[in-house]
Amino acid sequence: MKRNQLFWLISIINSLFIIPACSAQNQPDSLLDDVLEDLSVNNDINNSVNEQNWENELEELSVRLQEPINLNVATREQLEQFPFLTDLQIEYLLAYVYVHGSMKTLYELQLVEDMDKRTIQYLLPFVCVEEINNRSSFQWKSMLKNAVKYGKHEVLTRMDIPFYKRKGYEHTYLGPSVYNSVKYGFRYSNRLYVGVVAEKDAGEPFGALHNRYGYDYYSFYLLLQNCGRLKTLSVGNYRLNFGQGLVVSTDYLMGKTIYASSFTSRGKGIKKHSSTDEVNYFRGVAATVSLTEKLNISSFYSHRSMDGVLTDGKITSIYKAGLHRSQKEADKKDLFTLQLTGGNISYQQSHIHLGITGIYYVFNHPYEPELTGYSKYNLHGNQFYNLGIDYAYQWHRFSFQGEMAKGKKGWASLNRFQYSLMEGTHLVLIQRFYSFDYWAMFAHSFREGSTVQNEQGYYLGVETSPFRYWNFLASCDLFSFPWKKYRISKTGSHGIDVLIQTTFSPHENLSMYLKYRYKQKERDLSGTKGSIILPIYHHQLRYRLNYSLNEVLSFRTTLEYNHFYSQDKAASLGYQATGMISYRLPGTRLFAEVQGSYFYTDDYDSRVYISEKGLLYTFYTPSFQGQGFRCVAHFRYDFNEHWMFITKFGETTYLNRDEIGSGNDLIRGNKKADIQMQLRIKF
Repeated sequence: MKRNQLFWLISIINSLFIIPACSAQNQPDSLLDDVLEDLSVNNDINNSVNEQNWENELEELSVRLQEPINLNVATREQLEQFPFLTDLQIEYLLAYVYVHGSMKTLYELQLVEDMDKRTIQYLLPFVCVEEINNRSSFQWKSMLKNAVKYGKHEVLTRMDIPFYKRKGYEHTYLGPSVYNSVKYGFRYSNRLYVGVVAEKDAGEPFGALHNRYGYDYYSFYLLLQNCGRLKTLSVGNYRLNFGQGLVVSTDYLMGKTIYASSFTSRGKGIKKHSSTDEVNYFRGVAATVSLTEKLNISSFYSHRSMDGVLTDGKITSIYKAGLHRSQKEADKKDLFTLQLTGGNISYQQSHIHLGITGIYYVFNHPYEPELTGYSKYNLHGNQFYNLGIDYAYQWHRFSFQGEMAKGKKGWASLNRFQYSLMEGTHLVLIQRFYSFDYWAMFAHSFREGSTVQNEQGYYLGVETSPFRYWNFLASCDLFSFPWKKYRISKTGSHGIDVLIQTTFSPHENLSMYLKYRYKQKERDLSGTKGSIILPIYHHQLRYRLNYSLNEVLSFRTTLEYNHFYSQDKAASLGYQATGMISYRLPGTRLFAEVQGSYFYTDDYDSRVYISEKGLLYTFYTPSFQGQGFRCVAHFRYDFNEHWMFITKFGETTYLNRDEIGSGNDLIRGNKKADIQMQLRIKF
């Protein structure tokens, strides 16, 4: 069949399939929220989740919403920034354009092998199809001239005002309870980014005491991309991510269970740091140069001050909260420095990738934390290094990725196998081994514990869509810890993490899923000081229903049940019921969302997580324990294409307590309410 005949056939038969997906472009922010909500809920249920600092990732995806990638000239690196595309899907997409020539319409995505309905729906808002213009070689003068003429500016300011008073404001905290941040960013196409970030956390002084220059935190970044052989140049604050993250990665890591689906982890090289995160970044200069079409070399240098505690000229702890509200916290600010340098060499040819990453870092004082119990083999000293080799190979429906790394102490390895049995069916196997004495301060990768150290395990995930409207997801992770862990005073402890999820989408306006998760691991019996260690069991059941009448009104219902028990005590229960209504006022630019939740838990172990819409470039998933209600009202008004205002009001009311929190964060009373406001100006 000729190609133009295929266009008409696909347009007629699948119009009901593509058109609803295209409608997602009308509400791109809602699409991002749905994806992030999935990632947030799938995070480790034993790790506290609060407001996720995904500003960097969300800003990058938002740029793609405003300036979609032309699939006819898209590179592998550009497509890899979308976490919902598998390596196999990227390969098939590039091969399709190479074999068949330029796409004429987005309908052709259905012709690309291994492209399923959900992936296409996620991808559509970020891509486009345009004719290829004759492109001349890069010229600096032309780029700078066009940047001045066509560059885009954005100013974003946020203010949070609490309607409660914490105990710390009586005598301890030095500043007002209002949070404020200001961000300015300039960008031209995907070549030039320049920005400044300033932030003051609640309780920190403004323009006084240790913040006599105004805000508590300032950040500057400049990023150049795709300028001839200069692939990337970053000056100021930046992020790094190479290989599988066993040597260095400062990107936010998705939840462990999400690996069973199409979401994957890739080295993204050098990126700007434009968020208010005060910890996970580097400060200095970094660059990537393309020596040939297949060979890239990167180099970076960083010098920054860090917070912590100095005792007798030694660093005894590193403070990562970024809060300087009290004099005690302020005394920890910028007490020592960390210098870092390193580089990466990567080779990409067709189905093969090879890379080498090295990093060397040194403190200006010896780092000597207390090393007892489970922390006996933790990092200490003042000079460290890590060296890793990452690799990838793809053959037909089989793909393989991995990395092996060596540090000053210990070593680590991670290997990921994926096989696509057929379209919509993926099998994933991940093997990891992190020695108990592997020292890697900037490693961030697939794991059960809190660091890339003292862990080994095997993860198996399967996702399939054997029937129309149905999707099935199952995963199992077997893990163990060679050395002791926090609250586990024995060597060789082990556990299992199982997830089963069924999704049913009979119509583009209706979808639902039912998810069951079971987790078992070992833990010290409270009060025995580690002399008695027993297994603990956690069962979690969640049901979610999404329904929209049209593009104006939509509903969402979530029901969750937790069952936690151990051998030494009776089971504790927790559950929550959440309802959300989203409404777009016809004929206006007003978007409103109201959400209400009821929660009940017996204790902290049976706590529940409730996801809610945050401000621009944020996502909020707080945990709750006890009994009470949570109500949220979120309003967004777009005055025009230049001005946008968001306000969010939230209140939590507890029915079983008269105080909330403890220490300086104690709130006298059973209610906690606040309002958040955000203004964006684009010109």
